[in-house]
Amino acid sequence: MDPLFWPSETNSFRRFTPESLAAIEERIAKKKQQAKVNQENKGQGAEEDKCPPQLDLKTYKKLPSLYGDVPVELIGEPLEDFDPYYSDHKTFMVINKRRTIFRFTATPALCVFGPFNPVRKAAIKILIHS
Repeated sequence: MDPLFWPSETNSFRRFTPESLAAIEERIAKKKQQAKVNQENKGQGAEEDKCPPQLDLKTYKKLPSLYGDVPVELIGEPLEDFDPYYSDHKTFMVINKRRTIFRFTATPALCVFGPFNPVRKAAIKILIHS
């Protein structure tokens, strides 16, 4: 199989970190700037690229075997999303032992608990526990 379509295990699973969140916020800001430019050039017929979410990476579905085995240390941990649709959404994914995909927002829960707060991490672990 062509290596371009087969993700390597080292590149597939990356922890969701404050740097990841900053990168998402940068992409959102760039998209807003691009939307303003496109709106100004509306008369010129500028089209916006919208990719739909991948059906095999939906929430509560099993992670396809194409992505390989989830390293043991990353099970139940916040990960950067694989789906390009979510590249400009403040979300992260968590995969449990049964390879089920869970998605959570990176905005503060209850306006208090950020995505890296220990209380929120504990709540996520309880929620995804099989």
